[in-house]
Amino acid sequence: MILSDGEIVLRPIKLRDQRMWREVNRRNRDWLRPWEATVPPPAPGAPAAQRPTYRQMIRHLRAEAHAGRMLPFAIEYQGRLVGQLTVAGITWGSMCSGHVGYWVDQDVAGRGVMPTAVALAADHCFRTVGLHRIEVCIRPENGPSRRVVEKLGFREEGLRPRYLHIDGAWRDHLIYALTAEEVPDGLLRRWHRSRPGTPREIK
Repeated sequence: MILSDGEIVLRPIKLRDQRMWREVNRRNRDWLRPWEATVPPPAPGAPAAQRPTYRQMIRHLRAEAHAGRMLPFAIEYQGRLVGQLTVAGITWGSMCSGHVGYWVDQDVAGRGVMPTAVALAADHCFRTVGLHRIEVCIRPENGPSRRVVEKLGFREEGLRPRYLHIDGAWRDHLIYALTAEEVPDGLLRRWHRSRPGTPREIK
């Protein structure tokens, strides 16, 4: 499954992406560290959890995708890997919901890569997968990430105190959400219409 808009592509993340994925992560270590999930300390007497290797991460993502609980994507811009986007926590039944997490290379930040990637993923979730609601959980201090969802018109729904373990501690997160009814013509179409200049037709 490949989703694209111009030079921005979402595709399944693969084992062979390891070298480029590691290189992009290494260059962006200081940029990403304040927002990255970490493993909380174990209970007294319990063994410490180890950070997974790249291969273990890919195996986990594939297993969750096969079970219908996750959609893991690599983000490409101008033909090179520049980030990752994952729709996780997919729940069916009466909820039909999932939450989106993402990161992007600082070198391409501000070029519309991340809003476009989120819009592509949301449209796929609403129109093809059949989800009804998408959430994005963001630390209040993470201005760039908040701007991504605010540009796209996600609603801010409130604060979840000490919601996720990030950068070594339990951190508060703002919750942003969007439902399928709010974007009947597609989020990507709305994103293009909101940008300066004449929007092109979106198929």
